[in-house]
Amino acid sequence: MNIIVTGAGKGIGFETVKAFCKEPNNNIIAISRNIDNLKMVNITGNNTFLFPVSYDLSEIKDDLLETINSQFNKIDILINNAGILINKPFDSLSSNDFDQMFNVNVKSVFKLIKTLLPQFNIGSHIVNISSMGGFQGSAKFNGLSLYSASKGALNILTECLAEEFKEMGIKVNCLALGSVNTEMLQQAFQGYEAQVQPNEMALYIKNFAETAQHYLNGKIIPVSLSIP
Repeated sequence: MNIIVTGAGKGIGFETVKAFCKEPNNNIIAISRNIDNLKMVNITGNNTFLFPVSYDLSEIKDDLLETINSQFNKIDILINNAGILINKPFDSLSSNDFDQMFNVNVKSVFKLIKTLLPQFNIGSHIVNISSMGGFQGSAKFNGLSLYSASKGALNILTECLAEEFKEMGIKVNCLALGSVNTEMLQQAFQGYEAQVQPNEMALYIKNFAETAQHYLNGKIIPVSLSIP
């Protein structure tokens, strides 16, 4: 399969790429601003290839499509995992904080899908990685108003795109993740230890991306040990 994973330099995205690299016959484009970790990934799948791409998704231009097409011009799976979390009280948030989170968490997804739209195969699967913070009715936390709002926007975008892309044979689903023990979580909540490790969540995401499109479309799936 031809697979693209964003936010692939560390955490869940990095572990997801590693999981795909263990399977045969995968071509994986892994997009991250920092690709140092990706250059050291051990590929064990037969006829599997990994292409790390250093790119800032907040500034998508035509050169990204050219880079992707240099490796493959048809896409089976796109996992929009890139994200940013800023933890601040509402009255301390700035317009720049708003722009940063919405540019990365929502606008980059919009721009990437729009750029790649002609390249998706019939039966392809777009998986957007959201958060329980943006899941309606879930517990909310101080300091995460804009982060949660951006993930809520991603959830609704998922539902709308699933409807628009039906006739094209493209399925779009979203995973609203609970807390996972990543570097981003540690930076936002120092000292907090999540029960789920990145490699565990990555395996779930990989399996979902490979199979869920046969049964689901336009769904926002909560993936959390806690009750919303």
